[in-house]
Amino acid sequence: MSRVRSLPAPIDLHTHSRVSDGTETPAELMAAAAEAGLGTVALTDHDTTAGWAEAAAAVPATGVALVPGMELSTRVDWSSVHMLAYLIDPEAPGLLAETQRIREARLHRAEEMVASIARDYDIGWEDVVAQTEPGATVGRPHIADALVARGLARTRSDAFAGILHWRAGYYQPHYAPSPLLGVQLVRAAGGVPVLAHPATRSRADIALSSMIGDLVDAGLFGLEIDHRENTSEGRERLLALSKRYGLALTGSSDYHGSGKPNRLGENTTDPAVLEALIESATGSAPVLP
Repeated sequence: MSRVRSLPAPIDLHTHSRVSDGTETPAELMAAAAEAGLGTVALTDHDTTAGWAEAAAAVPATGVALVPGMELSTRVDWSSVHMLAYLIDPEAPGLLAETQRIREARLHRAEEMVASIARDYDIGWEDVVAQTEPGATVGRPHIADALVARGLARTRSDAFAGILHWRAGYYQPHYAPSPLLGVQLVRAAGGVPVLAHPATRSRADIALSSMIGDLVDAGLFGLEIDHRENTSEGRERLLALSKRYGLALTGSSDYHGSGKPNRLGENTTDPAVLEALIESATGSAPVLP
């Protein structure tokens, strides 16, 4: 019999708060999860665990269990690969140093992008700061919100499809470790790594298929298969990889509040998968109601 207490379903293992690029505070996110009928939610802000404490404090009032996590930035060549890191030790020195480096690179990239955009549009860095919570991981979504606030885009999605699209000429990459180093850092921090939405027709998706064996050997736990951005063909590829390598399959919303159309609970994870994930972790533990 498992020593892990089953967490309440439905289970959504990928959400964001204002600590990164969501539009709600961690406490507001937990309340939204309760309103959506979720039993368990993972907070996975980009490259930071700064929202954990506030989300955990909201567990008793909302009755929603919390799986502390993070979405770690990694990169294959020039393509981003996102890695969900669950139940890590937030003070693990290796991962802590790497996420600090990533956040600094994100900030520098954002400043350079805004300076470039400002040569053609009426926007300044102060507009981005106005859209960012103190201490938040600054990224392109905050630039998008600034563009919306200045009337240069209708919505965040419109900004990403227009001015912030790489074809517009303003996009710049930022530093991120390789997926292999990402898996190694997450496991060294006692956490459990899952590749986020890894079947979206990007060049990185194809590259990942060739390196998946090395990632599994390093400790990759699973693949996020039920996600609105994964293609039907990509899902078939993920199923095949799961069967070949014994990888777990998760489902999540990738909720960002009003920043994306994704809705809480639109995709969920099987409780048995979450139970196995918790069994695999040594860095931290879920917060139960």
